[in-house]
Amino acid sequence: MFTGIIEELAEVVEVTQKGGNVDLKVKSNLTKELKIDQSVAHNGCCLTVVEIENDTYTVTAIEETLNRTTIGLLKAGDAINLERCTKIGARLDGHIVQGHVDTLGTCTKVVELDGSWEYYFEYNTSDVTVAKGSITVNGTSLTVCESGDNNFSVAIIPYTYDNTFFKYLKVGGKVNLEFDIVGKYVAKLMGK
Repeated sequence: MFTGIIEELAEVVEVTQKGGNVDLKVKSNLTKELKIDQSVAHNGCCLTVVEIENDTYTVTAIEETLNRTTIGLLKAGDAINLERCTKIGARLDGHIVQGHVDTLGTCTKVVELDGSWEYYFEYNTSDVTVAKGSITVNGTSLTVCESGDNNFSVAIIPYTYDNTFFKYLKVGGKVNLEFDIVGKYVAKLMGK
């Protein structure tokens, strides 16, 4: 479980194809605190640490993950949002995030406001958002501003802009989306 509060904007230093899988080597200040078999969210996608070496660690993404997320699009030099799993008894600063990406979204518009930014996204599933509800974009816990059928917007404060992937995101960019778990259960129970 995660909260969607990004701990670090790290760097992918190596991407290695291994059969149908991809190994990502990540350089991070968090590496010294990690251990083998630990879960870490990478742009919102929960992956298991399989190797640690100095200030880098490696995770493996299997075909299922590569088909559903942007992990397979990453290359050496790319920035990546990181969050370690939540500690029991810690504050839940964002919202309940599983690290299970539901679908890909596409950034359709970025509006620079006076001191903040509004990002607009589209997606191609039956998942729903609601205004003032929660959404996770590349692992970042956010509040939905505008909500439509298969589209939504979020507002980004300067701190989030400076410390996450948002400063690199352009119109047409792909992102990982995880919809609010409560909303997913309600939608399933209502037959949507």
